[in-house]
Amino acid sequence: MPLSPSSSAQSARETIAKRLKALQQEAGLTGHDLALRTGFSESKVSRIAAAKTPPSADDIQRWCAACAADDGEAADLVAASRAADEMYVQWKRLHRTGMKHAQDAILPQFESSRHIRMYCSNVMPGVVQRREYARALMGTITAFQNTPNDVDAAVDSRLRRDRYLHQGNCTFAFVLEETVLYYPLGDAAAMADQLRHLLDIMALPRVSLGVIPFRAPRVMWPLEAFYMFDDRQVDAELLTAIVKITAPGEIAAYSKAFKILSGMAVHGSAARTLIEQAIRALG
Repeated sequence: MPLSPSSSAQSARETIAKRLKALQQEAGLTGHDLALRTGFSESKVSRIAAAKTPPSADDIQRWCAACAADDGEAADLVAASRAADEMYVQWKRLHRTGMKHAQDAILPQFESSRHIRMYCSNVMPGVVQRREYARALMGTITAFQNTPNDVDAAVDSRLRRDRYLHQGNCTFAFVLEETVLYYPLGDAAAMADQLRHLLDIMALPRVSLGVIPFRAPRVMWPLEAFYMFDDRQVDAELLTAIVKITAPGEIAAYSKAFKILSGMAVHGSAARTLIEQAIRALG
């Protein structure tokens, strides 16, 4: 089964903590000695060494200086710490100036990918969202996070992803839980437009779309939404953060999960029937 989506970031932080602890031991310093040399409290030294408190760049530099480590060691550890921070990014931090920046930032992933797999258990994949559906969704996210409202600009940016479905060499595989077809975002007209758009994209030559029916036997439980960019990165969406997974073992676990979920889904005419039923249910 896939590991916790935050495990890549935690594993990276633990590696940094182990290296800092090793530097302390190589220098022959006790926790008390290190606290005196860095100006940290002994409890902070203990928390950093145990990977319970992520060290700042300044913390790392002071720790390395106290242990008489060379400048290159400190620089490498600072770079590794920044990379770990980028693996687990809180939405409120990502959206601190609004949502448009985050929408723009993901476009290079689409540019550089050849095969993108998306599993969604809660909302439509961003790349297939229509304007009113996206506006309703982003409006609720902005209100919940209490971040600056730039929804219209963010929607414009999100809709620009649509071009990747029609141009370039990238292929797409979407797997949706049937519940996604019924969760109302926007009014009935917005939902109908969104569902009809799903029918349209199913006909595109580089798109595969599957729907897991309500009553499908569950050989894999519903997961958080996740997006796979080739075999180099998985983005998993949690309530409070997005987790960028790059560890090969974890990517392999998500690839296995996607294969199982896709096998539970219906495709082609059977998927089209489920979408058409959802449209009729709107009245």
